[in-house]
Amino acid sequence: MLMSLEVPKELKQEAKKHDMYLHPIGKDTYELFFGPQHMATENFSIILKMDGNRVERAIVNPGFLHRGFEKLAEGRPYFTNIALLLRICVPESDVPENIYSMAVDEIIGWEVPERAIWIRTTVLEMARVSAWMFWIMGFGNEIGLYTAGQWAAAYRERFMRLFEELTGGRVYHIYTVPGGVRRDIPGDRWLRQLRDTVEYIKSKLKDFDEILFDNYITFERTEGVGVMDKRFALKHAVTGPNLRAVGVPYDVRKDDPYYLYPELDFEVPVLKEGDSLARVLVRRYELEQDLYILEQLLDMGPPSGPYMVKDPKLKNLPRFKVPAGDAYAHVESTKGDFGAYVVSDGTHKPYRVHVRGPSQSHGVTVLEELLKGARLADVPVILKTLDNCPPDIDR
Repeated sequence: MLMSLEVPKELKQEAKKHDMYLHPIGKDTYELFFGPQHMATENFSIILKMDGNRVERAIVNPGFLHRGFEKLAEGRPYFTNIALLLRICVPESDVPENIYSMAVDEIIGWEVPERAIWIRTTVLEMARVSAWMFWIMGFGNEIGLYTAGQWAAAYRERFMRLFEELTGGRVYHIYTVPGGVRRDIPGDRWLRQLRDTVEYIKSKLKDFDEILFDNYITFERTEGVGVMDKRFALKHAVTGPNLRAVGVPYDVRKDDPYYLYPELDFEVPVLKEGDSLARVLVRRYELEQDLYILEQLLDMGPPSGPYMVKDPKLKNLPRFKVPAGDAYAHVESTKGDFGAYVVSDGTHKPYRVHVRGPSQSHGVTVLEELLKGARLADVPVILKTLDNCPPDIDR
């Protein structure tokens, strides 16, 4: 027999303050549940309070994905967590692998081999280009330019095949681990295929410009839509392309460099308008820079030597212990500044793992603010140009 539980009056009053209960609908307003069935939101939902065609108020309603990554990580051995944490951002799963591994490396005091550093840098840039293709696929579809989206999906597949040959997995790679990488690159043939893929996608940028980035439809749908200024962006911890679109030239690869980035030549694209169009164009310019970085890495070539540290304790990974200590590591992802804080108490499991993901701010506070006063048709545009990872919010 089911018991009927009455919510205490004081809890109802507190819940109303935070919009946990929906307010009564006025005669001129209505409530619209936008997602998660709507493809524009992916595994994400927004409750829109509408006045005609305009958004009066937006309430983010996440929670449709895997949750509790950080707490789960405290009950698993260090190397097992790689397969768990990478799910925090599916389109760019190599980022969580790297930030976690970098933090563990620092706690242990490992000096990762040069060959592994080259591979890690290359994999991160491959992940960035693949993520840009994924973003173009979604954005093109949202504004009705489906051809651009289909092209991007096909070009991304070329990177998926390279990832599969390198790591054994297409989406979840479980490749970057504390101490280096799980296995070496397949050989020169793989490097040639990577170069061919980079050159191929670079040759297609002019086609993307013609059909998407220079298309009047893109300008009509994005210019002056979802505007934020520099002060707002800094107040709400905006990072990545969204921050550079308001005129702040912050990029972790330049401002807190890691791996081989100090040796690489690349620019940080910056615009100042702060609208959806600026966010779109910054991403277009960054795609070009990432392809240029990959060309430099291929010209540099992987150094000889091991791809993993030599440590006898690695023979028993389930019981591998990390000395007591803590470390924070972060990288520049396509979503923004992505970091992980790891605390060890000297056992074979982390005492604490906390991830600092950009979507926590972009997909909640910033999104709710930018949607105020927007037209219904602008909702998916603003959402896509902020480029969130819903699992990062639900973690």
